[in-house]
Amino acid sequence: MTNEYQFDVLIIGSGAAGLSTALRLADIDGSIAILSKGPLQEGSTFYAQGGIAAVLDDEDCIDSHVEDTLIAGAGLCNKEAVEFTVTHSKRCIDWLIDKGVNFSRSEINKEDYHLTQEGGHSRRRIIHAADATGKEVETTLVSAIRACENVQIFEHHTAVDLLTSDKHAIGSTQCHRHCFGAYVLNLATEKVEVFRARFVVLATGGASKVYQYTSNPDIASGDGIAIAWRAGCSVANLEFNQFHPTCLFHPDAKSYLISEAVRGEGGKLLLPDGTRFMDRFDPRGELAPRDIVARAIDHEMKRLGIQSVFLDISHKEPEFIMNHFPTIYAKCLELGIDITKQAIPVVPAAHYTCGGIKVTLNAETNLNQLYAIGEVSSTGLHGANRMASNSLLECLVYAESASNHIRSLWDKVAEPLQASVWDSSRVKDSDEEVVVTHNWQELRRLMWDYVGIVRTDKRLQRARRRIQLLKQEITEYYSNFHITNDLLELRNLVVVAELMVECAMRRKESRGLHFSLDYPNLLGEFGVDTVLTPTQEKSHALTTPTNLICE
Repeated sequence: MTNEYQFDVLIIGSGAAGLSTALRLADIDGSIAILSKGPLQEGSTFYAQGGIAAVLDDEDCIDSHVEDTLIAGAGLCNKEAVEFTVTHSKRCIDWLIDKGVNFSRSEINKEDYHLTQEGGHSRRRIIHAADATGKEVETTLVSAIRACENVQIFEHHTAVDLLTSDKHAIGSTQCHRHCFGAYVLNLATEKVEVFRARFVVLATGGASKVYQYTSNPDIASGDGIAIAWRAGCSVANLEFNQFHPTCLFHPDAKSYLISEAVRGEGGKLLLPDGTRFMDRFDPRGELAPRDIVARAIDHEMKRLGIQSVFLDISHKEPEFIMNHFPTIYAKCLELGIDITKQAIPVVPAAHYTCGGIKVTLNAETNLNQLYAIGEVSSTGLHGANRMASNSLLECLVYAESASNHIRSLWDKVAEPLQASVWDSSRVKDSDEEVVVTHNWQELRRLMWDYVGIVRTDKRLQRARRRIQLLKQEITEYYSNFHITNDLLELRNLVVVAELMVECAMRRKESRGLHFSLDYPNLLGEFGVDTVLTPTQEKSHALTTPTNLICE
């Protein structure tokens, strides 16, 4: 028998976006469920090092933060979204401090918080907790959420698909198409359960696991983007995938991130012979936006045939380095690299998905009662390139706006519909698990080779053909065997890969994170979002969900 649950709000994802939304609704008279694919605190937030961008200093101003963000976004930011986010930055930081987040204090005046500067920012405006800001934020929010009596936590649960009124409801004659929950795989029992809810929030993070090399944790498999697309949601700007310029290159390190703040505090990028090179690519040098720095490193590695470049902060005093970057110092020392004396070998790696599910300022998708917050969404804040430390800020600001919007509808939205029972009677246990493993490896490798930092039409066409074949194999496998977490992630990644390629093929220019050798110039006619909508797509490369419109 299928387990079934009912809540007022179902939040899928337990990073800063999901937990902040839950906490902002925790005082309401209703029930809230949080699904976490792994342990509650596991996710990209926990591993975020640098900090949170906000206007906190008297010498800074909202206009400056807005301008820096617009410049980094290469003409594709939604100015209204940027102004909305930056305007709400201080009060969201104050909210975190009120919850108990312990940010680093100034060494000069302990009454003030220490602010650092990162790539793309014209001023010091990054508030942080040493070099482990995400860990401090996440653990604080986790402690707060565990104390909430009306919030139920479901760890080791992952969403399979969303419940929509036109496809999964029993006995409904409503023409008001909306989301009312999700089918969810309990990873402990390996059974699919039904979670019904009046409001559903996707806070599942990004899709960098679609690439062979990534700084993200294993759970970043594009789940929210894929299940929203299958439910009929529009997506935007998935051609813009940010590659962090500096991930630790070491055989015993699994894509360990070296924070942007290292360059912000004076770290220099060097070739193996010790010469600097960033000034040849941008007058801002090491503080240029991430897309420029990543392409510069990629260019030098290919030009010289080297495995990595080096990031050197050793000219600073050892005490300064150990105080500002204790986590990075300890990790590198564990691997035999003393960053107070030696340069750090670094390479670019997939880091952030700038596009996602298209949403409003209230984090609403085009499917009623479904919201998307954080990296899973496309708010218009990041444009063609996310500026450093704007990501956690986006999570906080849109968690607040979404929770306010949910409150405004609280007494207007009816109880969730009854859902069709999950039917697994026609599938069996797999005897071909090698298919999942092989397809997994091939997909991530071809995305790295063909849809990476530098692209061409030929590479994208190759990627599209291979993805189509992989998708057919994965769909057949999904239809015949019991589902597993690996299979669900693969099924979602191939959808997101397809959407990324389709968006990239439509952008016949180079802008921000999308750089094409065939179209090296930025063109004004492409200064608009690349939006894909399931009900409208006619491309052979995309699968259009059926029965999306209520007759």
